[in-house]
Amino acid sequence: MRLTIAIREYRPDDCKETADLFFNTVHTVNASDYTREQLNVWATGRTDLAEWNKSLETHRSFVAVYENKIVGFGDVDESGYLDRLFVHKDFQRRGVATAVCDRLERCIQGKITVHSSVTAKAFFEKRGYTVTERQCAVRQSIELPYFVMTKQLK
Repeated sequence: MRLTIAIREYRPDDCKETADLFFNTVHTVNASDYTREQLNVWATGRTDLAEWNKSLETHRSFVAVYENKIVGFGDVDESGYLDRLFVHKDFQRRGVATAVCDRLERCIQGKITVHSSVTAKAFFEKRGYTVTERQCAVRQSIELPYFVMTKQLK
């Protein structure tokens, strides 16, 4: 069931809620595609909130709000790199990611690039993104596979 959600620009007072959403989403939604060790190095729970906020303020960042609760968020930088797109575990497959991604894509002209998790790959493929390469990030000697995906925007 699709929800009626509001998409608005990120504000500094969203910082802690988005960081918590990121951690919880990684450790639940992505758990089917990544090991516990991989999840723990990806989302450590020790987010530097000042750096997190600075990054989201520097990028074009949006949050999805449902009943005064942030249920998703995403950001894109000036070069067209879609840095983050995360949806609360209880709001998966309800149109939240689509709404946030639609808003992010409207900020970019030309090509948009994302480093997609294994979990999100199908979502981006349905939106017309194509895999350009498969990569692995290494954190604390643990490999985190992901896909570099791009889409040409109009």
